[in-house]
Parts: sequence; structure tokens; C-alpha cells
Amino acid sequence: MARFSAFLAADPGHARDQLAATGAPVRPDGPALALIEDEPGHATGPFTAYGRTAVGEVTLHNRSELLTALAAAGAPAPPDCPDGELLLRCWARLGTAGIRAAEGMFALAVHEDGALVLIRDHVGARTLFYARAGDCWAASTSLRALRRWPALGTGLELSAVRSFLTFAYLPGEETLLRGVREVLPGRCLRLAADGTLAEEHYWEPRELIEDDGAPPESYALRLRELLEEATARRLPEAEAVGVLLSGGVDSSLVTALAAKLHSHPVHTYSISFGDELPNELGYSGLVAAHCHTRHRVLTVSGDAVAARLAEAAALLDSPVGDPLTVPNLMLAEAVAGDGLRVVLNGEGGDPVFGGPKNLPMLVNEMHGDDLAGLPGGTGGAGGVGGAGGPTGTGGYATTARETAYLRSYRKCYTDLPELLTPDTLDALATAPRPERFITPYLRPGPRDGRMDHLLNQLLHCNLRTKGAHHILTKVERLTASQSLQGRAPLFDRRVVDHAFATPPRWKLNGAVEKWVLKEAVRDLLPGTVVDRPKSGMRVPVQQWLGGPLRELAGDLLLGREARARGLFRQDTVRAWMRGEGALLPRQGGKLWLVLTLELWLRAYDIR
Repeated sequence: MARFSAFLAADPGHARDQLAATGAPVRPDGPALALIEDEPGHATGPFTAYGRTAVGEVTLHNRSELLTALAAAGAPAPPDCPDGELLLRCWARLGTAGIRAAEGMFALAVHEDGALVLIRDHVGARTLFYARAGDCWAASTSLRALRRWPALGTGLELSAVRSFLTFAYLPGEETLLRGVREVLPGRCLRLAADGTLAEEHYWEPRELIEDDGAPPESYALRLRELLEEATARRLPEAEAVGVLLSGGVDSSLVTALAAKLHSHPVHTYSISFGDELPNELGYSGLVAAHCHTRHRVLTVSGDAVAARLAEAAALLDSPVGDPLTVPNLMLAEAVAGDGLRVVLNGEGGDPVFGGPKNLPMLVNEMHGDDLAGLPGGTGGAGGVGGAGGPTGTGGYATTARETAYLRSYRKCYTDLPELLTPDTLDALATAPRPERFITPYLRPGPRDGRMDHLLNQLLHCNLRTKGAHHILTKVERLTASQSLQGRAPLFDRRVVDHAFATPPRWKLNGAVEKWVLKEAVRDLLPGTVVDRPKSGMRVPVQQWLGGPLRELAGDLLLGREARARGLFRQDTVRAWMRGEGALLPRQGGKLWLVLTLELWLRAYDIR
């Protein structure tokens, strides 16, 4: 298990010296590429093809198609070549078309023609970071490796602090390390030795609704085909597979498809926070029995979360304010303990096909007087089918839409004036605002390839922000820590393309969310599972912070190190810890964000 780093400078010897300064092993000649063996990941290499040398974290799901495409281009590849080398050959001989044709999880760094090319997969299942200091470029799948680069001199990026508190993750290219950026999914970056950078978008979802009058069953049937193909491609050969089963329709359909398509045992895993709390174990147990899986329920206590929260935070390259982080890590340990190497999940159903998180925005646009006339405000199913409207760079209406979206997250966006210290607020006065991450999706230009329908705009935004920078990255880092591969069939690129080719009214059909997805798998699952309302995982954050985590939170957030950093007002933190400052008991979720951030900053030794 390893991750990788790559450096580039006009003088190759200087690049190798800079790589060596991070503690990575360096070859005495050749490009400055290295594996970082002491960090959990899936990196391999270096490998060479057509005069190019690369390292990568590459898992491909359609090798046979790529081998056929290379052979047709007159550049056959060895059938048994590693996935990373195969992707390098696709890049070298087919360019971005070859990368676009690849289906899988990958981050690739290629030395070619005096440049360093960075490639990230379509949806963001693997991550890749880059920075420049002096006359040298550096890239790595490990943010910690870049933190060790002496020339970079990283400090805290305050605008990223505000973004994290707004979204509960970092939704774009910024990181909490000043000067370090993340390669966005579906992009190729060419870093030149002279310091210039060129970016190419090789894939972006498009709203391509060719026949709005086609029967809805046709969309469901085609989706079923794609779901079966996506799941089959992600099943390991000749060995058992795990599935994380919550009991919701998304994880249940993946379980059912895996059980149908796999000729080896399917193990399912669910979480319980104790019998006294609301849970979905009845549904997950029903699905496990229906699909004849080997089922385990893992009980997670507040004491376990308190004991392991710092460990889980340190495994992530960027903090994720998700209270399921420790339970997800414990699930990964259970799967690995059963001797499995691959675990599937149902992530992707909401950001790709629509879930309840979109409802506040839809209702706001239908009924909000201050948003009247905005694009998407009329037409379609329940107001989700309207065409795009104002596209200028200013204006009250578009600002209101973006503000409504950020408020709908119900994190710390509206609390920032009371949470952040005056010095921090002053420093942020001229910093880029978090709205910039959602504007390209919620305020599309005319005929620019973006989405016209409001629901699709919201889904596009969710896919490119939460999907790529929270869901997929969290799963990848936590499963990799246990030498597992976490795979998400619902994030399959062709499934995503089909979702945006489906009329919005078949995703949100009246009051039925994800209608086309449910219809595609209705025959696989009990009706009580398909038609149940979404409830989500009820995580007892408020209870934990009032019990096992109370002392830890107080020591960390009110202690000397946090006070010295000077980000948060102590009186606000104390009020939240007493349960004050909100009409509804939501201080626990907000405190969780602050605590997660503090733990991550300590893990990376950022003052």
C-alpha cells in the first residue's frame, strides 16, 4: 500500500533534490517520481510507455474495452499490463479521448516532453494535489507529503476554513494548506517547467435529453442495464465481496445486484448506535435475508467514537464534518477482518438521481417571493423543469439563489459572524467567498453546455461538490487505510450520463424522489424497501457531545492551542456546548464541524 509524489523543474536534478527533501525515496536518474510506502493508498509504478514515465493510483473497470481501443489505433498493449500502465498507454496514444473512455478510479502523474501532466478520474474517486514553490512543481496523492516539502512553507488557508464551516467539506480546488490545490475531477492539468499551467476538461456531465416524450419505462429499462454493468464491473474476480448496507434503496439495490451477479459470497454490513435509538436495521436485515447475504451488524458506541475520532480525522487529506467518519472506519476494519479486498456501497443515489436534500431549494424557488422569476421557477414536475434565465455576473436574484443553497446545508454559514473571531473576519473580508464553488452550476450561461433544468443544476452541483469532495474521497481514504477498495456503482460515469439524459420529471416524479432509479430495480427488492421514505442514518451527535465527547470537545476547543490559533470565539463555543444559541437543538452538528476541524489541524500540525 502506497501513495505517490511527482516533482518537476527545469533542472531534473533539482526536482529530484526537492522530492528527496520530502523524505520520499528518489532514483539517482530519470524523472522525479516516487512511491510513498508509509501511507495507505493504491499507488504503483513508475511505469514507462512511448517515452513517458508515470506513477498512479489506478483501478480500471473496463480493461477489455481499452485494450480493444488501443489495438484499433495500431498501438496494442500487453494484455496483462498493470492498470496504471494501461491508462498511461491510453493517454499516450489516444489523448484525452483515451482517458474519457476509461471507467474506473484513478489519479495519474505523467512526465512527458518537459512537463508534468496530472489526470484525475471522471467523478473524483481518487484525489490528487499540486503546488509550486520557487521554480519547482510538486504533485502528490498525499497532502501530508506536500506538507513535508520544506520549500513550500505551508500555512493555514483562511478562506478554506470558511468553506469547510459552510459545507462541512472543501467543495473545490482549495485545501487548508496555503498554496496547495486539488486537481478537479474530469480534468487534465499540464504543469510546465516555466511555471505555466494549462487545464483541459476531458469530461463533464451534460444535459442531453433527446426525447422528452419517450415512455418513462424506457429510461428505467436502460438504467437497469447500466446498473447491472456498473455493478458487474466492480465485482472482484473469484472471491467474496462486501457491501455496506444501510437499508435505504441505494445500498439495497447494490446489494441485490451484487447477489444476483456474483458467483461468490456477498457479505453485508450495517451500523447500529444502540437499540434505544431510531435505526434502519429492520430494513437492512430484510434486504440481507431477501438477498441471502452473510450479514453483520456493527454496534458503534459513543465511547468508541470519542476514542477514535482523532485517528479518523488524521486519515483524511481534508477534513470531513461527517459524524459517520469513525463508524465508516470501523466498518472498513470489519470488512478487512473478514478477509475481503473489495467493498461496494450505495453512495451516489442522491447526488445523481435526486434526494430530499434538494427539496429546500425547490420549495424556495416555487414559493420564495424574493426568488420569483429565477430560472427553474416554473414548469416541469413541481417546478423543477424551467429553463435557464439571468446569466450576468451580478444581480440580486442570482445572489439569492446561491445564498439559499448555502443556507440549505444547515451548517455554520449563517453563524460565521458569531463563530469566527473579529481578527479572522477581518482577514476574510477580501478573501474569495464560498459562493464561487456553486455559481457555475446554479447560474449557468446560455447554451454553454450546463444544465437548463433546475433539478439538474442542483444535481450537477451536488455531484461536483459533495460527491467529489466529500462522499467519494472519504470512502476512498477510510477503506484504503484497511487495504480495501471501496467502489460505488451509482457513481459510474455512464450511469451519471444516463441520469442527466433522463427528463427531470422521471427523477422527481411528483413527490416521489429518485423515481426512475426505484423503477429500475423494483423487481429486485421488497416493495417496503423500494417505496419507503428516506430517513437517513440517525447519528446521535448531540448525545455524544453531551456524554463521551464532552470532555474531549472542551479540552480541544477551549484549550490553549485553539485559543492561540484564534479562529473561534470562545464565548460562542461555550454557548454551543451548553446547548444555547439555536431555536432547535442543532448546536451539536455545528460543534461537530468545529471539533473535526480542530482535530485535523492538530493532525497536520497547522498553527
